[in-house]
Amino acid sequence: MSTLVFLEHKDSNIQKGSLGVLSKAVANDADTAAVLIGSGVSALADKAKQYGAAKVYVVDDAAFASPLPQPRVDAIEQIVKDNGIDTVLFGASVLSADIAGGLSARLDAGLNWDLNDISGSGDSLVGKRAALGDSVVVDVAWNSTPRIGMFRAGSFDPVESAGAGEVVAVSPSTQDFSGTTTLVGQTSPETTGPAIEDADILVTGGRGLGSAEAFNIVEDLAAALGGAVASTRAVVDSGWYPYATQIGQTGKVVSPKLYVGCGVSGAIQHKVGMQSSQTIVAINKDANAPIFDFADLAVVGDVHQVVPALSAKVKERKG
Repeated sequence: MSTLVFLEHKDSNIQKGSLGVLSKAVANDADTAAVLIGSGVSALADKAKQYGAAKVYVVDDAAFASPLPQPRVDAIEQIVKDNGIDTVLFGASVLSADIAGGLSARLDAGLNWDLNDISGSGDSLVGKRAALGDSVVVDVAWNSTPRIGMFRAGSFDPVESAGAGEVVAVSPSTQDFSGTTTLVGQTSPETTGPAIEDADILVTGGRGLGSAEAFNIVEDLAAALGGAVASTRAVVDSGWYPYATQIGQTGKVVSPKLYVGCGVSGAIQHKVGMQSSQTIVAINKDANAPIFDFADLAVVGDVHQVVPALSAKVKERKG
């Protein structure tokens, strides 16, 4: 077994980003394993098999109930050493970043992050990542094994492809210091509905809306389309909408099937977070807004008139 993908889960569901990385890894190397770590995660092994994992390592223990990185570093280190794993891949998240960094230090392994693609295998494995404000794509490699890579959110869509799916229960040993941290609480999500990185349809509100109250037209359109609401940094900085919805260089990277920008100017910092959307619709009264340079459909008009009319039309069609 040469490649291992960490499958992060939340509320008894494997994160879409993790499954996307697994799908890409399987397409690149059929001999790819997955690892699930937590309490009560054995039931998720079947889903990992649906996405092509040739083997699923399951660490199901109450000691791993809290989403803390250090015990997971211990578990993955043991799996890597016991099974001759030479590549470990992660989808981007706060927890994955902590685990990948700790694993890199523990194994004295090279870590390439913010990847958006990968090709080759073994010593010829090459990752690709954007540079210079996403204006160029560069090849990156590793000069030793094991290799560790972390992919930018939204880089791949999950693709079902049944694998051999052997399930292996693992009971790892943990370091004494790994149990010194205790999770005392978690904050509630700032928004309801799907996370923006998991949504197929995003309706994004920008500073052109003019106020926090104007987001009700964005929410109405998102509900009509069956999508989620996103925002820009200017909106978040103004306190109009939660940070969890921010797209861009200092927010989240998304790749929905449909992106609708309402009053979004399309600054480069926002563009790098959504330019991989399959279809981009922009609504802005400024005919010279940068977003029109890369939008698939441009609507020059007042968002306060266009968006409610669009919502009404969508509801009419659905009705």
